[in-house]
Amino acid sequence: MKTSALLSLLSLWTAPLLAQDHQHHQMPAMDTTMQQHDQTSHSLMLRHEMPAMSHAYSRSLPMTRNGSGTSWLPDESPMYGYMQHKGKWMFMEHGNVFLRYNSQDVFNKGSRGGSQWDAPNWFMGMGQRTVGRNGLFHFSAMLSFDALVMGGSGYPLLFQSGETWEGKPLVDRQHPHDLFAELSIGYTHRINKDMDVFGYIGYPGEPAIGGTAFMHRPSAMYNPDAPLGHHWQDATHITFGVATAGFRYKKFKIEASSFTGREPDENRYNFDKPRFDSWSARLSYNPTRNLALQVSQGYIKSPESLHPEENIYRTTASAIHAKQWRNGKMLNSAIIWGYNRVDANHQEHSLLAESAFTFGKNAVYGKYEFVQKSAEELNFPEGMFGHDARFPVNAVTLGYSRHLLTWAKTMLSAGVQGTLYSADQRLHSLYGTTPIAAEAYLRINPARMR
Repeated sequence: MKTSALLSLLSLWTAPLLAQDHQHHQMPAMDTTMQQHDQTSHSLMLRHEMPAMSHAYSRSLPMTRNGSGTSWLPDESPMYGYMQHKGKWMFMEHGNVFLRYNSQDVFNKGSRGGSQWDAPNWFMGMGQRTVGRNGLFHFSAMLSFDALVMGGSGYPLLFQSGETWEGKPLVDRQHPHDLFAELSIGYTHRINKDMDVFGYIGYPGEPAIGGTAFMHRPSAMYNPDAPLGHHWQDATHITFGVATAGFRYKKFKIEASSFTGREPDENRYNFDKPRFDSWSARLSYNPTRNLALQVSQGYIKSPESLHPEENIYRTTASAIHAKQWRNGKMLNSAIIWGYNRVDANHQEHSLLAESAFTFGKNAVYGKYEFVQKSAEELNFPEGMFGHDARFPVNAVTLGYSRHLLTWAKTMLSAGVQGTLYSADQRLHSLYGTTPIAAEAYLRINPARMR
């Protein structure tokens, strides 16, 4: 029943696109400074294939640098979406839907696994237009029907933690995302081709902390699961109340945000109270077309509703790599470190390394994850291991995806993946020695823009 509801929503999303004409000659000429941005032969080839749309927060940068919120991706990142031009406006829509069977702990080695049919999903629309000679206005709207198709408890995912359902912490499950994942506007003023100043407001939105969120990283696009280090790396991608100001100089960008520290509540259809009680700062640097680097730090006030007295200092660093070849092959990778500090006795690290290689109709992808989970995070009874106990968790995922067909500029793919978990031996009685998860899915998403 829930999957049928999602398919009906998906048909509403794609139906208007069938009547659109997406031929390149409809696109207006690029801004002059963008035409002069990079004169290498490879970038000329890319601009010949891609529709003409600048970056969301700079008229001097290519749209392929767009990440989530105001973050940067490498300029050579692939783009998937539908584009239209209406008057002075440029619009783009994109999204991702997985129709999946998910079994955590296939061989029942422990007591904390689970299995279900589900459908992780998100949909996004954005638009922008130039304002005068140097201005750029942009808006974004992102929706997720996770709660509609999976319920309030989300989907099974061993060793995952974060947020609540029915007043209890979600453990070994990934929480559903809110219906309104982003509603934001931004304005950029170009000082010259090397310098921009910009502002961004979201309710909800994404503050300047962490790199591009997992839902928007090309290296993660084939994997339906959220990272186990999600709440160490990029959980702030849905924040009810964000204001960001930033400045770009050539290949560098510095920005700062004021935002709401509390994570979204259990009602996935409402708008939570904006608090603006937290802050973050981020430095980004794209040294080449193939690499995007960032370091960031933030103070997050009372993120968990069950532990309102706990505040977190979060530090992150990431490197995202993208490489395309003329024969259509591409490699996308990311390395992300996230660190949460509550106090001297509560400090936890996470690390993620992921990569996806696409060739022809095939994609091979994988990731390695390490995260330190506390007894509190894993919801162990008081005194079972001690309040300050920490448990290292390792996970290796390998997957394969095959493109089946393209219709109305929409792709259908099929994929399988498996995950091998290894955790502290103190957890073996609950999880087993090396539990294994397996998934099979159909994926629906817009075709790659050329």
